[in-house]
Amino acid sequence: METFEFSVIASGLDPAAEDFEARFYDHGCDDALVSFQKGHVIVDFAREAESFGDAVASALENVAATGARIDRLEPDPLVSLSDIAKRAEMTRAAISNYYRGCRGEGFPAPVARVTSDSPLWEWATVARWLACNGKLAPSVAVEAELVRQANLAVAGGEVHIGPMLRQRAKEYEEKLCA
Repeated sequence: METFEFSVIASGLDPAAEDFEARFYDHGCDDALVSFQKGHVIVDFAREAESFGDAVASALENVAATGARIDRLEPDPLVSLSDIAKRAEMTRAAISNYYRGCRGEGFPAPVARVTSDSPLWEWATVARWLACNGKLAPSVAVEAELVRQANLAVAGGEVHIGPMLRQRAKEYEEKLCA
């Protein structure tokens, strides 16, 4: 078993309720730190599981069992150049060179704030590019894609996504750099 760290962002529960923290503990979130920040319930997991997908799927089901509404899974799917550098354990200058085309070709285009001085990229897309260019472990790209898939499912109202995540992980690994 491996330990995976991620956060579930939720809402719909009163943090002042007497049973607020106990609800999470009683519903299987005993491996998480629960806090309330900026109007959201933040459930920071350090979950042991066979795979990242299994860890995420079980955590989403546990949080949903508390009665909370799941808003999204983090780490945040949108990243700046600095975020990319930190997640890839590279310098910001190196990532900037990839972005400008000075080192390699085909670095993904930003998806948000495209015309601003601080554009944002979809982490799953960048992680795939970095993995396929030998700059990042393929497992990191798979995890990024699973966060994307989990967030799409959550946005559609689905939280029981274990089988779907296992299938997506398998398919994604097979065709990652094909």
